[in-house]
Amino acid sequence: MKRRTTAALTLTALLGTALTALPVQQAGAEEVEQVRNGTFDTTSDPWWTSNVTAGLSDGRLCADVPGGTTNRWDSAIGQNDITLVKGETYRFSFHASGIPEGHAVRAVVGLAVSPYDTWQEASPVLTEADGSYSYTFTAPVDTTQGQVAFQVGGSTDAWRFCVDDVSLLGGVPPEVYEPDTGPRVRVNQVAYLPAGPKNATLVTDATARLPWQLRNAKGATVARGLTVPRGVDASSGQNVHSIDFGSYRRHGTGYTLVTDGETSHPFDIDAAAYRRLRLDSVKYYYTQRSGIAIRDHLRPGYGRAAGHLDVAPNQGDGKVPCQPGVCDYTLDVTGGWYDAGDHGKYVVNGGIATWELLSTYERSLLARTGHPAALGDGTLALPESGNKVPDVLDEARWELEFLLKMQVPAGQPLAGMAHHKVHDEQWTGLPLLPSQDPQKRELHPPTTAATLNLAATAAQAARLYRPFDKVFAARALTAARTAWQAALAHPDLYADPNDGTGGGAYNDDDVTDEFYWAAAELYLTTGERQFADHVLASPLHTADIFGPTGFDWGHTATAGRLDLALVPNRLPGRDQVRRSVIRAADTYLATLTAHPYGMPYAPAGNRYDWGSSHQVLNNGVVLASAYDLTGVAKYRDGALQGMDYVLGRNALNMSYVTGYGEVSSHNQHSRWYAHELDPTLPNPPSGTLAGGPNSSIQDPYAQSKLTGCVGQFCYIDDIQSWSTNETAINWNAALARMASFAADQG
Repeated sequence: MKRRTTAALTLTALLGTALTALPVQQAGAEEVEQVRNGTFDTTSDPWWTSNVTAGLSDGRLCADVPGGTTNRWDSAIGQNDITLVKGETYRFSFHASGIPEGHAVRAVVGLAVSPYDTWQEASPVLTEADGSYSYTFTAPVDTTQGQVAFQVGGSTDAWRFCVDDVSLLGGVPPEVYEPDTGPRVRVNQVAYLPAGPKNATLVTDATARLPWQLRNAKGATVARGLTVPRGVDASSGQNVHSIDFGSYRRHGTGYTLVTDGETSHPFDIDAAAYRRLRLDSVKYYYTQRSGIAIRDHLRPGYGRAAGHLDVAPNQGDGKVPCQPGVCDYTLDVTGGWYDAGDHGKYVVNGGIATWELLSTYERSLLARTGHPAALGDGTLALPESGNKVPDVLDEARWELEFLLKMQVPAGQPLAGMAHHKVHDEQWTGLPLLPSQDPQKRELHPPTTAATLNLAATAAQAARLYRPFDKVFAARALTAARTAWQAALAHPDLYADPNDGTGGGAYNDDDVTDEFYWAAAELYLTTGERQFADHVLASPLHTADIFGPTGFDWGHTATAGRLDLALVPNRLPGRDQVRRSVIRAADTYLATLTAHPYGMPYAPAGNRYDWGSSHQVLNNGVVLASAYDLTGVAKYRDGALQGMDYVLGRNALNMSYVTGYGEVSSHNQHSRWYAHELDPTLPNPPSGTLAGGPNSSIQDPYAQSKLTGCVGQFCYIDDIQSWSTNETAINWNAALARMASFAADQG
């Protein structure tokens, strides 16, 4: 999402020491112990405790932890004044036990002062016998204000925690991270369509063609052929061959590909999985909702209390003030979706996510292969199901109502503009249920980008909700018009790139694309000349806006171009608009054909972007749109191959969609889908898209494992890797759009 999110220790009442000069210690020096008195032979000094009764027992430090606490950090043991050297590799190790067994301890190494960054964390589940635990990481900063802590709160019942032999040893050799990529035959681990393309990639040292066999669930060979050598794939550094078995069209489950002594993960040849994924990818949004209790009978295992409803410890979203000096009013900004793995809500990301969900529905009304009933009333198991409104519109409305609340009220300075975001004053740690967030909430300054996101999505909503709720449609259109006029009056209010404490900055200092997108949506809804004139006058209208890395929240002109091409209208020169989409699709097809992994995505220098998974899918959206415009099968096939990549045909041989595929991402960075850190919490729900490879690997955990990675290998399925493995509402919207398209082709 091109933004930084940071996990914090959240022990502010306990932490803080004066910054002093770092001792001389260079990376690669001899091993040096940083923890003082980690053996607890005669004393517990200089360890501190919080909300536990602790003392020495048999040469260990043992703590009686009270029951009834909510958060992991409500009870803790730790040591401050830890020295870390940037680039130095450390081994964090300890022995620990718990009585009764089954409790998890959150063991962390991080910064003891604001912004409380975490550089290493683990949550082992303890047994009554002493267990030995060891973790290696590389420090990303120089500091004398580090901390080692064991967070033991969050249990209903009291328990006893004991720890011994705590060590943070600097100067150890770095551990080489080697991902388990499984069989060398890389396939879509979920499903191929019977009448669609079927391609796979073989990783091999061989330079000549090799025989392959397609086997059914009984092990019988049902098709065979020869691989096509492709040489070294620049995006992975692997020597690869391609396999095309598209001529086989028989339905079935449990197929495998066999070649070069390897057998692929199993897969189906059927559309059923895409029909499930269409629903699961949109069901994701219900468990992202703010301001409402999530009902466990609707999402078994995901029920939770409502977040940010002014119920302690929440400070709530019912009367949120601005950051100091921004405004002198408060707003009710309850509702909406939590943007990603944190508790922030952002208009710019909410806007593009809502647009793509609404466009998924709008395509079902307009495309030759569209099926409106597929996301109709009762399909998504929502609280609103049964109200005679398509469920996808009910879900999108939850966010739309929030976006409307973010508009500056009449009579106030900047009336009609939209506040850029609302989130916590400071970063919070992981894990943390929304209902347990104690931080003060703040509105951030209005921006032109946020205002135009509101204008665009509210205008789109006005035309789509009109058959179901004329009053809401009219309210949305009024808000869109007001936002448009406000943006024209204030065309250059940009988000501060340094406003990234407690939430992402989402800064964007070029809003010509947002102006183009908003004008397009307003024109498509109203047909008014003023909006057509703005579209036609925009330099983006005739520019090549389809870059290799696709569109996202910061590049929204494509949203306007696609809707102008697909939604019926009388814009002068509309044929040229449609041809521009087809030309872009041809470019992506050429990229896909040249790519040994069959992706319509090849960033310059193989520099994979933040959220690359959804950028691959959004390039697929352009291909799918070209198919809807022309009916030419090559565009449909190209769009479907983008799905192959996210579902397993990639260098890591894993599906980036939770619950789909033999091996799938399931430890995405999230404060409440946090099973990796707290066994009582769930993994993300099925149908959740991981961000995917990100060459910049901004988070310390990824840096400790992936430094020097090439393209597709810049990813790790760990909750600490917020730069490669977060979940986000705009990313899942791309998955929903493409899963729905794939299901329609079945």
